[in-house]
Formats: sequence, C-alpha cells, structure tokens
Amino acid sequence: MSEAPAEPEDVPGASAAAPDVVLGLVAAPGAAAEVAGDLAADLALALRERHPDVVWDVRVVEDGLVQPPADDAEIVAAARARLLAEEWDLAVGVTDLPLSVDRRTVVAHASPVHGVAVLSLPALGAVGRRRRALRTSLGLVHALLGEDEGDGNPEALRRRVRELASDPADTADGVRFTARVLSGNLRLLVGMVRANRPWRLTIQLSRALTAAIAAGVFALVTADIWRLADRFGWLRLAVVGLGSVVAICVTLVVGAQLWERARSRRVRKQVALFNLATVATVVIGVLTLYAALFTLALAGALLLVPSGLFTEGLGHRATLGDYLELAWLTSSLATVGGALGAGLESDEAVRGAAYTHRPDQAA
Repeated sequence: MSEAPAEPEDVPGASAAAPDVVLGLVAAPGAAAEVAGDLAADLALALRERHPDVVWDVRVVEDGLVQPPADDAEIVAAARARLLAEEWDLAVGVTDLPLSVDRRTVVAHASPVHGVAVLSLPALGAVGRRRRALRTSLGLVHALLGEDEGDGNPEALRRRVRELASDPADTADGVRFTARVLSGNLRLLVGMVRANRPWRLTIQLSRALTAAIAAGVFALVTADIWRLADRFGWLRLAVVGLGSVVAICVTLVVGAQLWERARSRRVRKQVALFNLATVATVVIGVLTLYAALFTLALAGALLLVPSGLFTEGLGHRATLGDYLELAWLTSSLATVGGALGAGLESDEAVRGAAYTHRPDQAA
C-alpha cells in the first residue's frame, strides 16, 4: 500500500488553521494506480483554484478494493469502508474494471450520500486519458458535494465545501451533536438527498411494490375494511397511516443495515450526515409511495366500489368523505404490505435502490 498526500503548504495564501477537505483516490494496482498518481497533483491544484476557501488534501492509496468480477455497488461499498477507515471526507475509486448499466458503458458513478465515486479507467479510452480523468474526477467531486451540473450556483457549491470542511464542537451528547450537524450542514444535506433521488426508491423495490399493490387491492374490495374506515375517524386513520410509514422505513433501514456507526471521532460528522441523508431518503421515498397509493386507492374506490353497494355496506349514505377515508385506510394497509415485501428484498437490492448512483460522462 502506498500513500501520497498532496501537501497543503503548496497553496498560496493558505493558513495552517484553514479547514481542510481530505479526498482519497483509491486506485487498483497497475495502470489505475499510475493514472491516479499522475492525477493527484493536477486534481488538487484544480480543486484549490475552484475552492480556495479550504485546503484540499488529495491522497493516493493503492488498493484493488474488490475481486473481479464486481459491479459498481460493490466497489462503492468497499471504497466507503476504506474512506471511514482512513478518516477521509470524500473518496474516488479508480478501477480497471469496465462498468455498465443496461448494457451501456459507464465512465463513472457518484454516490453523494456515501461520499464515494467510482471512475472506470477502460471507459476513458487510450487517447487523452489523463485529461479525461481529470475532467471526470472534477465532475465526480462536484456530484459528491450534491451539486447538479445544471445548477450554475458557484456560491452554493463553495458554501457546501466549507460546510464539509468544518467540524462541529465536540460534545458527548449524541442528540446535541446530531442537531449541530443538521443545523450547520443543512444545505449540504439537502444537496446529498436531492442528488440521491429518493422519490425513485420504492419503484426499484419490486417485491415491496408488488406486496403493497396486492394488499391495497384486497383492502379495497373487503366490506369489513369499508366499515373500519368509516368507524376509525380521522385521528385513528392518521395514527395508522403514520405507523405504516414508520414500519416500512424501519424495515428498510434496519433490515438492509443502512445505518452506520462512527468508528472514531474524526468521522462522526460524516457518519451523522450519512445517517441523516439515509433516513431522509427513505422517508421521502416512502411518503412518495404512500401518496401514490392514496391516489390509486381513491381512484380505485370511485371506479370499483359503486355508491349503492358502498352505502349498503356502511349502513348509511356514502359521501366523498367516506371514499377519502376508505382510500386513506387502504393506502395505509397497502404500505404495511409494502413493509412485508421490503423484508423479502435482498440487502443489495435495498442499498441499490436507496443510493442511486448518478453516471457522470467524461468530456
């Protein structure tokens, strides 16, 4: 294992007290390690020119990370483990393995929530590889910071860099520490979650979605469910809905082991941000599912449950409010079914759905 940090003292005007962002380049042995070694100095210089507010410390480590064949998700997981062990802020894995999505060659993937990106060396081609590697790596770092390419807001990006570099005051109180991380890094957290596209979470979990739809259809055509929805009242319906959302969120986070524990004080802030972003991603994704199920349940109730039959089942005249109550309870029960389906998903499937990797093409 070799490690070559780019010296912070090379930055003109940088003070010893300036906050620093440590970026690790984890390169596979051979050609990938050679490219990473050549890339480190240029990347550090380019980052310092773009973000002079902090000291950029780019370190190169030679590590294959995974045994081939392996996909990008495995490389990201291995690079994340190395990032936490080395106490870096961000990491880019340079691999000599070809990456593809739906049979299309992919140059690189970025996972902002993990703070890890992967650059595929074979996809860069044989001509101008160093230039392409530099430009793609810069794009990956911006993606890891939660910056979409079309945003065009350099001040917001500089703010996120400063937030990443700053450490909250030490405290033994975990709740207070997490609150400080949340309040001091809110924009960074929002960028991480947005780049993760949480609204696509449940669409990629086929078993959870199938179970939710099946439970919803069963509830919609069951007369006992009609009467329960009518007798529950809005408060109890709200409690049932909240419980169903919590159930599927806990199933996804705990079942797939998405929650991380800090191994040292140095990475506490990063792990706290990761966990906050994970919870936000899952909650937003589940709420999106719940809203979609409610819309489908309401449409299904209006189309499939005749008002005469509904009135007979309830024992009184059916109104729009009764249809809304039925849709509410149906969507809650469907979400519980989704939680059961989520329990059948593999850990890899849940992680892949929760942490959408965004491809970043080389110039």
